[in-house]
Amino acid sequence: MNAKEGTPKKQLMLFSGRAHPELAEEVAKALKVQITPQAAYDFANGEIFVRFNESVRGTDAFVIQSHTTPINQWVMEQLLMVDALKRASAKRITVIMPFYPYARQDKKHKGREPISARLVADMFKTAGADRIMTVDLHTAQIQGFFDGPVDHLFAQSILAGHIKDTYDTSNITVVSPDSGRVRLAEKWATQLGDRPIAFIHKTRDPLKPNEAVA
Repeated sequence: MNAKEGTPKKQLMLFSGRAHPELAEEVAKALKVQITPQAAYDFANGEIFVRFNESVRGTDAFVIQSHTTPINQWVMEQLLMVDALKRASAKRITVIMPFYPYARQDKKHKGREPISARLVADMFKTAGADRIMTVDLHTAQIQGFFDGPVDHLFAQSILAGHIKDTYDTSNITVVSPDSGRVRLAEKWATQLGDRPIAFIHKTRDPLKPNEAVA
């Protein structure tokens, strides 16, 4: 039996937040698709409004947003975009976040602290996201915070290739910024031709954010 005329068919649609439209344009060009037009603006009190100008019913929706300063604004905008897609009957919603917001707060260091990385995952799941795609998570365990598939992509191969093509790797030492990144530094050292590694011993005062002693 043939489908009735007018029955929506699943198709890929790309949606972009306002944080970094240039990146979304590059992605659209690579995929040979157009970014779905939308209305997005801020009210006088700071609230965000989002509305898509085309039907999204039955589509395979990809929502890309960079999470830079002001990070809370861009997180909220992406959440609203996901909610709008869910309420407009998109078939599947994939959230693309090149930088996972609040990824550094993936565990409690002291009592009475939040696990903010988990909260972000819960908010996107509640908003209607079916899948998350991200790059180079702060720690791999964050994948388990989202109740659904997570595509954890790595930029190491691309960056390592660039270094090999640009620099003489025979006298390179791979330096880890702290002890938590030693294993990653070992992977880099191997990929660059079994280079030596070093790491910085770094300490932080949890009461003084953005300050470290090396």
